[in-house]
Amino acid sequence: MKAQFYKRTFQFKQPSGTSRGVLTEKHAWFLEVWNEENPAIKGLGECSIIPGLSPDYENDEQYESKLTSICGDLTHDLNDFPSIKFGLETALLDLKNGGKGIIFVNDFASGKQKIAINGLIWMGSESFMQDQIKEKIAAGFTTIKLKIGAIDFDTELALLDSIRNRFSAEKITLRVDANGAFNSSEALDKLKALSQFEIHSIEQPIKAGQWKEMVELCTSTPIPIALDEELIGINRLERKITLLDTIQPQYIILKPSLHGGIEGCKEWISLAEERNIHWWMTSALESNVGLDAICQFTAEYQNNLPQGLGTGSLYVENTPTTLKVENGMIFR
Repeated sequence: MKAQFYKRTFQFKQPSGTSRGVLTEKHAWFLEVWNEENPAIKGLGECSIIPGLSPDYENDEQYESKLTSICGDLTHDLNDFPSIKFGLETALLDLKNGGKGIIFVNDFASGKQKIAINGLIWMGSESFMQDQIKEKIAAGFTTIKLKIGAIDFDTELALLDSIRNRFSAEKITLRVDANGAFNSSEALDKLKALSQFEIHSIEQPIKAGQWKEMVELCTSTPIPIALDEELIGINRLERKITLLDTIQPQYIILKPSLHGGIEGCKEWISLAEERNIHWWMTSALESNVGLDAICQFTAEYQNNLPQGLGTGSLYVENTPTTLKVENGMIFR
């Protein structure tokens, strides 16, 4: 079997703010695999990274050196390279299914199933966030996720208050994502302040690695807590079990590019479900190639929670796709 890769840079339509900074462009590497006896049929996978967050990315030179090595030998152990692992898994499954972008043979892939997704509100000025909220609600989203922690907390509370004044929790589900922005000493007070708005869940209220503090938060929180960054770099089965049994979160959120690829996420899901911990899937700002693969993967499970899979419209020029988003649902 042969393999090669190439890089693409995607420009955001508008700068997208998180508590870790503002994103203006996104780098991704695409893996192609094929059999020598039939080179016309290729499998395609996306290796998507977020600098400062992806555990397998230091710089372009290091990353491309690893990709070059993998193209020469597809049997590498990629447990510590989740973004590359996901790209290779996707490419191999695509090749197996004829090189037509079918990663999993299921109802989503065949266009028969739609997946509910949340509408994502990026950080920015109050007016910018208000405009996004109005746009998502007008587009039919019934679950809204706001990234918080980068602007004044009172302003963020006022934004949530303005939504709740117009829409009850029965009409609009609110999620918030702090991306670890809260100081552990103030986190519980902030969660209490947020709870007045009937928040569905909060993602990663404090920085990852503070297990003792996170245990205390998950035990006493008025808002269900979802672990996200906390799972990054936890790639061995025993360590995953220890994390879930120690922290006992209400939810975990899975990104294949960050959390062990398809194989690693399957393991997380199995362990979570054994412990009655709920989960949902999100993308890590992939282009349409990776996003479609994650959607197809998600459809392998009976999970009715809105997923975080609405990032396909972020870029000025994305990859070609059959994906569509209407009324808060994504489908092919």
